Amino acid sequence: MVRILPMASSSLHLASLRPCFSSLRFSSSLPSSSFSSRSTLTLSSYNPSRRLTLFHLGTVIPQAHIFGIRASKFVKSEGYSTEAGPAGNVAQASTGVSQENALEWVKKDNRRMLHVVYRVGDLDKTIKFYTECLGMKLLRKRDIPEERYTNAFLGYGPEDSHFVVELTYNYGVDKYDIGAGFGHFGIAVEDVAKTVDLVKAKGGKVTREPGPVKGGNTVIAFVEDPDGYKFELLERGPTPEPLCQVMLRVGDLDRAIKFYEKAFGMELLRKRDNPEYKYTIAMMGYGPEDKNVVLELTYNYGVTEYDKGNAYAQIAIGTDDVYKTAEAIKLYGGQITREPGPLPGISTKITACLDPDGWKSVFVDNLDFLKELE
Repeated sequence: MVRILPMASSSLHLASLRPCFSSLRFSSSLPSSSFSSRSTLTLSSYNPSRRLTLFHLGTVIPQAHIFGIRASKFVKSEGYSTEAGPAGNVAQASTGVSQENALEWVKKDNRRMLHVVYRVGDLDKTIKFYTECLGMKLLRKRDIPEERYTNAFLGYGPEDSHFVVELTYNYGVDKYDIGAGFGHFGIAVEDVAKTVDLVKAKGGKVTREPGPVKGGNTVIAFVEDPDGYKFELLERGPTPEPLCQVMLRVGDLDRAIKFYEKAFGMELLRKRDNPEYKYTIAMMGYGPEDKNVVLELTYNYGVTEYDKGNAYAQIAIGTDDVYKTAEAIKLYGGQITREPGPLPGISTKITACLDPDGWKSVFVDNLDFLKELE
């Protein structure tokens, strides 16, 4: 079973603040059979009782050169052709480090992966599987009948100090397409075989029996939840972050590594090539694998594009400044899908983006989120 080491309360650390987000959801007016990877999406409207709605549409905030120098100075050596207007700061952005290089600022920013959002067809069944088979705790649950969806947050510790999952159930939608791009979530357990036996006893599906990983010694197994999301069980000692991996497939690994290092400020923790099975993986994150959740990027030889389906949504990350975050993302090849700025009706600032492979992430201002929790 999962054994969790205690983590220091993060209420004193901005890096570990966690937003209360509801996920991007599908229109409930469409039948479940109509969903595909190109299905129409709708955005949740703001309701003060819900504190914060992640993808709420707001007025676009004009972009300027938040770092106080021309963007071309940042990207010239990287081969990008981005040009910028005169130097200056937007009123909403902080100006304390206006002369710092974008990369240097990103590395200094207080960031932590907060949660991962995805859609499920039977919320109660999924909660039962996660709590009884995987040892998670139901941290909170909220129903928004006027918007026809329900969220459930589960994990191995408080949301302000642990990486958690945010499940979204849209009324009347009982099935989603996971696609080929999403890989799996990773959970560290002390005894993989015992966990697999429990999953079997509860009627769960085991897709890979316990045994050493190919080309290594770590004992692993794979199981599937009721919606078909795969979970890799990794045999490890006690850890403060049992929910330890999110695996996504990418079409250009070097490009992805470069983007997550420079735009997201992640560290390349390790990289392993497996020519026998024709794939390469790179572990990216904000701290050592044994104590933090990591993003596992996988490149399969010769595959440059994947169908992402409509089930997996995004990862949320905390930041000290969404304006500088958005600017850095643009400078290093990312696409901003929600310009940085406050959500209508509240002061919390967010920005959303796509990486070069089209995977979505959302950044939320740490200080604003702290106020949201008061």
